[in-house]
Amino acid sequence: MKIKMRDGSICESAFDEELGKNAFRHTTAHILAQAVKRLYPDTKCAIGPCISTSNKISGCLEPTRSGLNKSTAAANEHISGSSAVGVSVADGFYYDFEFSFRFSEENFAEVEAKMREIVKENLQIRQFSTDREKAMQIMEERNETYKIEILNDLPENEEISFYQQGEYLEMCVGPHVAYTSAIKAFKLLSVAGAYWRGDEKNKMLTRIYGTSFPSEDMLKNYLDQREEAKKRDHRKLGKELDLFALFEEGPGFPFFLPKGLILKNLLIDYWRKLHTREGYVEISTPIMMSRKLWEISGHWEHYRNNMYTTVIDGADFAIKPMSCPSGMLVYKMEPRSYRELPMRVSELGLIHRNEKSGTLHGLMRVRCCTQDDAHIFMTPEQIQGEIKRVARLIDEVYSNFGFKYYVELSTRPENSIGSDEDWELATNSLKNALDDLKLPYSINEGDGAFYGPKIDYHLEDSIGRTWQCGTIQLDFQLPQRFEAEYIGEDGNRHRPIMIHRVVFGSIERFIGILIEHFAGKFPLWLSPVQVKILPISDKHMDYAKEIDQILKREGLRCEVDGRAEKVGYKIRTARLERIPYIIIVGEKEIETNSVSVRKRDGDDLRNMTIKQVLDMLFKEGI
Repeated sequence: MKIKMRDGSICESAFDEELGKNAFRHTTAHILAQAVKRLYPDTKCAIGPCISTSNKISGCLEPTRSGLNKSTAAANEHISGSSAVGVSVADGFYYDFEFSFRFSEENFAEVEAKMREIVKENLQIRQFSTDREKAMQIMEERNETYKIEILNDLPENEEISFYQQGEYLEMCVGPHVAYTSAIKAFKLLSVAGAYWRGDEKNKMLTRIYGTSFPSEDMLKNYLDQREEAKKRDHRKLGKELDLFALFEEGPGFPFFLPKGLILKNLLIDYWRKLHTREGYVEISTPIMMSRKLWEISGHWEHYRNNMYTTVIDGADFAIKPMSCPSGMLVYKMEPRSYRELPMRVSELGLIHRNEKSGTLHGLMRVRCCTQDDAHIFMTPEQIQGEIKRVARLIDEVYSNFGFKYYVELSTRPENSIGSDEDWELATNSLKNALDDLKLPYSINEGDGAFYGPKIDYHLEDSIGRTWQCGTIQLDFQLPQRFEAEYIGEDGNRHRPIMIHRVVFGSIERFIGILIEHFAGKFPLWLSPVQVKILPISDKHMDYAKEIDQILKREGLRCEVDGRAEKVGYKIRTARLERIPYIIIVGEKEIETNSVSVRKRDGDDLRNMTIKQVLDMLFKEGI
């Protein structure tokens, strides 16, 4: 596939390569905009980048680019080519428009038909550059007010790159495919509202999402996966399974219902066992601290807009968006010796972040969550060993849930603190640890936390989607800012190095991922209800309750469905609730002191004694 670059040169790239895939989707976004302008000439174009729709929502300790506005970042990417939103390989695109009418999915058919015409025209895509003044003249002639606003934000001496296909002209650095005929298969997916540059004070635009592929078969496979993803939507299943609730009175603040809290506590219990084994001590710190703490840590300067604040006794306070500054206070409570290091401190910290309302999404993007945070204080000599130890722990957890994953090393962002020497040492330390572990990784330039580089873990779920969850961040800055020390073997004072790390990330978000990964069919040990007992009629209720008590004494989570319904209806209900095992009791089972057992997927295990049932369940793992 021929790719037209910003300098006008042509290079070759396959669709399965990052360059080829991003160029392919970016070109399709331009074809969409060209089709819209042909059909509705008075429409104004805003921005149209290629994007990842694979749930790449950060679950790390520090949000991508320290909370950089994502719509503004996308606009910058469209003009300057920077990867400001942390997107590596696109699987879709969008374009924002200002229509003079109410555009809806009902308009998709005519837009897609016009797009197919443009593809068949086999328009050559030409690239040229001009100065800012000429670019402004071009956009003013076309009355593209959003493009003019973008140009006004750029330096006067900025060279502006354009791509042109037929009559359609777009400010863009590319890359793009060389001809429109390369776009073999595409589909418009949805329509949403989007504030210009992500600011609620700006005009609401119409955002059209879509995707494209080199073949109809690839497009069909993608659309099939999307349909499967809809069935697995954690918001839908969370409601059906009575796991959590979201209310208008608290947008972004999830309520966990009894079964959902069982699930959450099971994950926390599992997490605690592993951390006790790995030598962590657990602490709990307040959710609100004074402005002074956040000024020392740097969050007040770098992350202030994402923090909830209040005033107490005339002084500014902030609800914590992360737990690391509080962890530093605990470390500094008493003098430390090198003999105490590494010191591994974990916390299930309740954090709050001021997320924009348009970004909220079930449990995946919330304003309040529990972060499985941990901080490791160590000597420089211990860095490699501790990073590898954390990496092995994360591998164990993800493998236990059946996740494959890939690793990404995120480097220094523009908005950062600390010396070049510290950043170079921290980055090389992470690289060396990954190399020692023989873990393949890619580089995500400029997407580190403001205080240090990080390793991000991207999970692949059961239908091939990726989710960013775990992270390991190496920090030389916070110990310096808090003047943390330890007495070394030489008797002198030294500055510790700090690792920030999470395994689940946000526990709430991890639950959302698990719901979709398992389609609500949790493994036995993680199921809020493991066994549902169904008496055939009221006269079998006493026996059902007896079985229920026996299983509960063995530590199983059971329920008895005593409703006056037919047993077939109860079985269907239990299967819809994704209960792993269904026990049916009637006259025959009472006479033989046994139970009839079925699995949620329909397997009939026939009659078993209670001992056989317990042996089976314990073997599976409860």
